[in-house]
Amino acid sequence: MLLSSLFLRCLSVPYRRTANGGDYAAERAGDSLTLYFEDSDGALDWFHNLAFPAKAYRTASSPTVYAHGGFLRVWRSVLPHLEAMLADPTLTGVTAVGYSHGGALALLCHEYVWFHRPDLRHTLNGYGFGCPRVLFRPDPRLRARFTRFTVIRNRNDAVTYLPPSLWGYAHVGKLLEIGEEGKYSPIDAHRPQNILRELQAWEKENYPNVPRT
Repeated sequence: MLLSSLFLRCLSVPYRRTANGGDYAAERAGDSLTLYFEDSDGALDWFHNLAFPAKAYRTASSPTVYAHGGFLRVWRSVLPHLEAMLADPTLTGVTAVGYSHGGALALLCHEYVWFHRPDLRHTLNGYGFGCPRVLFRPDPRLRARFTRFTVIRNRNDAVTYLPPSLWGYAHVGKLLEIGEEGKYSPIDAHRPQNILRELQAWEKENYPNVPRT
């Protein structure tokens, strides 16, 4: 599926809300599961977005994973709704997708599946559209967990630069930059319609023979 199609689905799929404002959707097709996580849609989400202090996430393994405290709190409220479907032994592939705030949840979901389902590591994929930084001072050994996670940044998108790297936060996985430097303001670059427009332009240039739907 083209990234633009995946993004459109992320924007339009019906979501279920959990405690702490976590919104997710699950779609299963055969033996593959796609999980979607919604962007910020209320004051509670913004409260968690701004809860910058990092918290220890995974302490039972080495190295310890430290993550943005607000995103971690929301992820922990969503996880109980997903554990059973992610533990299903008939699964052969998982894709985690999110936009903005939801991109952070998709990244934490990706890490969860990598850790708990080693049998799925080669078919696990994750995409964070306009994704903020989530991990705090990630140990270099952690980066192998995110080789199949992609952060999609429309150049100048302010959200993708938060929390600031000076505070110790960093992106992990692949970084796909689309759009042109200076074309949008830092806020406008994060708007879904502009991300979609630049994604489609990038796909047209890089995959000219792939049919559009």
